[in-house]
This record gives sequence, C-alpha cells and structure tokens, in this order.
Amino acid sequence: MAIPIAILDCDLLLHGRGHKTLDRFDIETVSDEFLLSTFGFPREFIYYLVELLGDTLSRRTQRSRAISPDVQILAALGFYTSGSFQTRMGDAIGISQASMSRCVTNVTKALVEKASEFIGFIRDDATKQQSKEEFYRVAGMPNVIGVIDCAHIAIKAPNAEDLSFVNKKGFHSINCQLVCDSRGFLLSAETHWPGSLQDNAVFQQSSVNRFFEDQENHEGWLLGDSRYPLKKWLMTPLQYPETPADYRYNLAHTATHEIVDRTFRAIQTRFRCLDGSKGYLQYSPEKCAHIILACCVLHNVSLQSGLDAWTFERTETPDQSEEGSEQMDSLDSEAFRIRQELILNHFS
Repeated sequence: MAIPIAILDCDLLLHGRGHKTLDRFDIETVSDEFLLSTFGFPREFIYYLVELLGDTLSRRTQRSRAISPDVQILAALGFYTSGSFQTRMGDAIGISQASMSRCVTNVTKALVEKASEFIGFIRDDATKQQSKEEFYRVAGMPNVIGVIDCAHIAIKAPNAEDLSFVNKKGFHSINCQLVCDSRGFLLSAETHWPGSLQDNAVFQQSSVNRFFEDQENHEGWLLGDSRYPLKKWLMTPLQYPETPADYRYNLAHTATHEIVDRTFRAIQTRFRCLDGSKGYLQYSPEKCAHIILACCVLHNVSLQSGLDAWTFERTETPDQSEEGSEQMDSLDSEAFRIRQELILNHFS
C-alpha cells in the first residue's frame, strides 16, 4: 500500500494563508550598516533596485502568497554577494531556502532582461571623446575606446560526458569576455562561452567582433592582450619589442589594459558567488551564465548610481588562459601599419 507523503511549504508553516504578499522583512527597521554587511549594497541603491525591478517581479509572483519584490531583491543580493544559500540569510528575511532559490531565479531573470539597457557601447560623440581622454590619462595611450579580456568562472560539471566546459586548468568553467571603459563600466559582457574555448576562439565568435567588423569607419580601438588578433580596431602588444618606442608602447598598453583585469577582480570580489571561495556555481551552464550576466548588470547599475567600481577589488588575478603569441602570417597588414604609426607618432 502506497503511503501518501505530504509536501509542506515552509513559508506556509511560518506565515499561514491569507496574505497576498508576505512582508517578512521590513527594510526600514534595520540599520544602514546591517544592509551593507548582509546584502552588499547601501540602502538607497536597494531602494533603486526595487523601483527598477518591482513591476517585473510583481508580475512573476502573482500567487496568493507572493513574496514582495523588496524581499526577493534582498534574497538575491544576499546570494550574489555571499555565494551561498546560508541559513542566516533566510532567517534574516524570513524565508525558506527553497524560496531563496526562487527569489534568486526571479531577480536574475529580471536583471538579464535589463542587460541591453545598462550594458552597451558608447554611441554619442561627446561621451566617446571623454572616454578616450580618460584612457589617455592612464598611461598616454591615445584613441582607446575600451579594453577587452576573458576570465573563467568555475561551475559544477554539467555531466560526466560533457567536456566542453573543461578548461586548460582542468576544471569546469564558463569563459566570460568583457569589454570596459576607463572607469570599469562594462561596454560588453558575454558570459556564456564554454570553458574549453580559448580566448581567441571566443573573440572570433563574439558579438564584439561582429559589431566592429561591420563598421566601415573606426573612430578608435580596443586594447587586447597577445591572445587577441591584431586588427585595425584592436591594438595588441608587440610580441618582440626592439626599440625604446616599442617598449614604451608595450608599457602603456599593459598599464591601460590592466583596467579590464581590475574590473574582473572587482566584480568577483563584490559578488562572491563568482569567485569560487564558497564553491563553484551549482547550476546548469545556462543558469550560471545568467547569474554572471546579472552580476555584470548590477555592477554597471551601481556605477551609474555613483558607487565606486574598485571598492571591493581583490589583489589576485582572475583565472585566465595562458598567454598566446602573435602569428606573423596571420597579421592584418593594414592593422600592422596602424600600430606602427601609433608607435611612431606617440611613443618615439
């Protein structure tokens, strides 16, 4: 005889029926210090997120006992910034671990839907010129509109047979390609590439490559390290510098390109779910990619709100592929000429 099993809703046991919205946590009753230490962001920023995502989250929770948007956002921020569904987090806002998971899913989807609104290349000339000037002040590298690089975020193995996410270091990961400006503001974030793909392969298939290749006139260039191909719109370091000007160019390139590495470090440090300190992301590759992108959106939203990109920067470098080298037979001759003129005119 089959024994019936009752599946109980922890939130129902805690709060009972009859509430359209379960207001488990009142943000007004806690200190600014508590919000910052527990959820990783100041009060005014959390209010802004509630305003930004509230309607979307309300539509996703049209149930008789829906969790309010502000509680959903706090639950997600707690996960992003701590890296685990900790009991203390659920206790702090009065929801079960299962509800925490649903909240993270809802908020992640809402943030991903906002990605195109907050992440994109600069369109207007005035802002583009200001960005070039800010880059130039770093190390004297002219005409830079962005810096590009890849880093790996560790994830759990999708399954025993799938090796597409195993990177060169032997662990499963997603290879993320980011482009940012001089402030660390993300201009592009591609967070879905399998870890087995090398940086150059990611770049060749990326929307960034298509975006710039489709342009007839390039009003500036990106900076990429030696794993990237030299292009008219993508300057790379000299593999074998010979003259003092060559060395000055490489030094300026390295100092300017470091901004994207600092940005990776800052994002992983602020959003501890990405840094591996609490274990790998325990989801499917698709959901991991969405969580990473959601954190990138939050990074840009926080910058637009006046928060410092480098506040949470850690010192160690993110997981990256081994350095590659330029293949002389694959160099774009026009791009090579542009780089030589750049060195001659600005570093000689």
